[in-house]
Amino acid sequence: QPRFVESGGGLVQPGESLRLSCQASELTLNYYDIGWYRQAPGKDREGVSSISESDDITYYADSVRGRFTISRDTAKNTVYLEMNNLKPEDTGVYYCAAVALRGPSISTMVKLDFGNWGQGTQVTVSS
Repeated sequence: QPRFVESGGGLVQPGESLRLSCQASELTLNYYDIGWYRQAPGKDREGVSSISESDDITYYADSVRGRFTISRDTAKNTVYLEMNNLKPEDTGVYYCAAVALRGPSISTMVKLDFGNWGQGTQVTVSS
């Protein structure tokens, strides 16, 4: 069963940047829409961004639009989430997954059933 592996998180100060990476074993990410989610302490997991499989159409949550950029490197079978001008409210565990979008909005993103979530990567934004 495919296993998603997220990396690149860390502790940063407000205004700083991080780049998260998403890789998967036994799965070619290039064949799927890929989404990033995050879960803040005490809150539900929420969709952050997605990139489509065929034409790299991207979607973002309103809270991150203009600060985050999702991209993929097909040669490395990796999807990235570049996060700039980080804010304390961006703190949480970030996960990636193969997804489907039921409409032109991140709110319609649903995780495909490839098993459990990965372990995620912790992002902490604090001064």
